[in-house]
Amino acid sequence: MRHLSARNGTRRVIGAMAAALLCGAGLAAPAAPATAAPAGGTASAEKPAAPGDGLALTPPMGFNNWNTTHCRAEFNEAMVKGIADIFVSKGLKAAGYQYVNLDDCWALPQRDGNGKLVPDPARFPNGIKAVADYVHSKGLKFGIYTSAGTKTCNKAGFPGALGHEYSDAKQFADWGVDYLKYDNCNNQGVDAKKRYTTMRDALKATGRPIVYSICEWGQNKPWEWAGDVGHLWRTTGDISDRWSSMVSIMKKNLPLAPYAKPGNWNDPDMLEVGNGGMTATEYRTHFSMWSVMAAPLLIGSDLRKVSQETFEILGNREVIAVDQDPLGKQGKVLSSEGGRWVVAKEMTDGSRAVALFNESATTQRISTTAKAVGLPEADAYTVRDLWKHETSNSAGTISASVPAHGTVLVRVAVDPKWADYPPAVELGLDGRALAEAGQTSKLATTVTNLGRTPAKRVSATLAAPEGWTVKATSPTTAPSLPTGGELTTAWTITSPSSTPPGTYNLTLRSAYTSPQGAQAAAELPAGIAVVVPPPSGTSHLSDVPWLSASNGWGPVEKDTSVGESAAGDGKPITIGGAVFAKGLGVHAPSVVEYYTGGRCRTATAQVGVDDEKTSNGTVTFEIWADGTKVASTGVLTTAMPAQPLSADVTGASVVRLVVTDGGDGIDSDHADWANAKLTC
Repeated sequence: MRHLSARNGTRRVIGAMAAALLCGAGLAAPAAPATAAPAGGTASAEKPAAPGDGLALTPPMGFNNWNTTHCRAEFNEAMVKGIADIFVSKGLKAAGYQYVNLDDCWALPQRDGNGKLVPDPARFPNGIKAVADYVHSKGLKFGIYTSAGTKTCNKAGFPGALGHEYSDAKQFADWGVDYLKYDNCNNQGVDAKKRYTTMRDALKATGRPIVYSICEWGQNKPWEWAGDVGHLWRTTGDISDRWSSMVSIMKKNLPLAPYAKPGNWNDPDMLEVGNGGMTATEYRTHFSMWSVMAAPLLIGSDLRKVSQETFEILGNREVIAVDQDPLGKQGKVLSSEGGRWVVAKEMTDGSRAVALFNESATTQRISTTAKAVGLPEADAYTVRDLWKHETSNSAGTISASVPAHGTVLVRVAVDPKWADYPPAVELGLDGRALAEAGQTSKLATTVTNLGRTPAKRVSATLAAPEGWTVKATSPTTAPSLPTGGELTTAWTITSPSSTPPGTYNLTLRSAYTSPQGAQAAAELPAGIAVVVPPPSGTSHLSDVPWLSASNGWGPVEKDTSVGESAAGDGKPITIGGAVFAKGLGVHAPSVVEYYTGGRCRTATAQVGVDDEKTSNGTVTFEIWADGTKVASTGVLTTAMPAQPLSADVTGASVVRLVVTDGGDGIDSDHADWANAKLTC
């Protein structure tokens, strides 16, 4: 549990170690749950290679308290028992979740006179064995935490296991522990492989089967050596309940696909689903991408408090089946251009799970083919949407308009019964939906038949908020669309003149029938932004309302640096000793968008890494006019003074200010758009 602050670049030293990032626990998982995955497919010739001890043959599934409680008093015996009860009552156990894990702070700060660990009597008045027994009585398994150091990662410094491996392992086994998460703090410089191997041997000596999670934060590339030491290994620092953190960790874990197999898993840390820092769309992406990466699924939210929607996300058995597929393959990246990710995972039955992930802040079309994801040539394929729970047929194209920060997760198979299903259709919006209050804007929509069979009696409707006027200016129906056929409809949209700026719901729907007469429908939820025209003349961008803003750590700040994580905690913008009164403080990766409506000519700024970071920061600044990059700095560092950046944005509807990292990660990437101006 290290705090390697990629969020703000600051490395926090707690006690004698950099404390931080709590490791995602790994657990021995059950067999894959039942699923409505597509039938058929070409059976894989490969079979799972079981490790010698037969543990964790699929990625561990369970719960760990750290992401929701840390060391707060609410982490106690009652909470742990309550989670076990909810696993049973809410169907999570039936869906495959098995382990209920304790994290740091369960022990007293000192060992007893015999060198034994002592459970905190305030948190666990009946001891650890009593809690483990209760968890076991529910048909579940029990996990615990310690560190491969003299102290654990919490600043209070609870006892670590370095030098006590065999004694602690025996104590864990006597208590009925089924899983150990072994952290990395206060390790006294002992070689990583040596300290983790010692605990492996101590666990084996107990004779009890215990899944072993190596929480080494990826510092010494454990994927290269830990396969015969533990069952899973952390590949990154700690996750936090933020979109940028989740995506950053995902990007580090995706390239490690070759190292995953039954009994050996890359661990990108625990789930944040339900903790409240992301939207439901973003949490579905989180769950989808962890599943396609064959990652451990460790619930990190307090299930006593979460919404029903959280249970629906965590309990989606079709998505869980992707994660728990016994072939044990981690999904591989096929493409990632422009924030449009395609990740495909080979499944035991020969089908492919395919994630179409949209990293960007606007709806994007993401497309691939059955051939590209590794399926053999066939007349047609079945495509099962694992969130909508609907099956259709495809002539070979796998495509969707994916909402901002969303993921469409499908399972594609060669299926002799493909003709039993309606053709797949793709809905699309041509361009970005923007409207000035009281003004009429134009928008085009498309309905495209991706299926092998024709789509009959096709219709398109566009729904806007109450009080808005929506009119079609071209046909909204088609008698039939062959494979690849498209119904394009032009629309005019007018919002009431009193509509305040903001994003409003806009939904495209299509109804159609299969050749057999079966009714089918598709829906694309999208947003339309009501925007304010840019002011005439030259304006500081910190005085102009932005269309959208995303940031790698903390919020985008106006007229100060980004500071730390809280809003308003920045300092005066300072680059190379020069102080600027106006500007934007951001942290890579960052995108700030402004509506310009074709009325503006130039965007200018003085840019660089803020002086509040004295090392490590490397960033690149870019200005985009609609979909075209019109200016870029190249890589800038903390040692460089402010650089002028100017771009011609004539005719652009939207201007984007983009900051990316310099290719070395986002540590300390505090970036300033000093004196940023727009001339309109």
